Amino acid sequence: MKKSIVIMALAALGLASCQKNNSLAIDDAVARKAELAHAESGKVPVANFDNLIHDFGTIKEGIKVEHTYTVTNAGKGDLVISNAKPSCGCTVPDWTKTPIKPGETGQVKVIFDSSHKSGNVEKTVALTLNTEKGTETLNFKANVEGGAKSGVIAH
Repeated sequence: MKKSIVIMALAALGLASCQKNNSLAIDDAVARKAELAHAESGKVPVANFDNLIHDFGTIKEGIKVEHTYTVTNAGKGDLVISNAKPSCGCTVPDWTKTPIKPGETGQVKVIFDSSHKSGNVEKTVALTLNTEKGTETLNFKANVEGGAKSGVIAH
């Protein structure tokens, strides 16, 4: 009796494993979608920045300065900048929100408010991109001196 139960259990296990193998089979439509996705994967955007570091030099405390970084899409797919996160509240980024076609350029403008800052200051803006790397960091620095009148100076 025990032998027949063991044999039936093994037979059931064997049938169940066959059914699992059938569920792993890939049909032609799924295989075609995978091929198309693989072909499309070669269309990766590549972000080339004119510079990743900007030096505002010596500025007076209280002045707002701005700099525009230029990015060129050197890849084969549309480049999308989905987010720009500054390292502090004294920095406000604005960027190209539409897809940047291959060969075209976009911009990331950064405004730095030097109020309540002094000495050598270094800040960053972390970009989220749809490139293979996925991120890029823009850097800037300034030497902030003494008090000043408010205003905006483009660099």
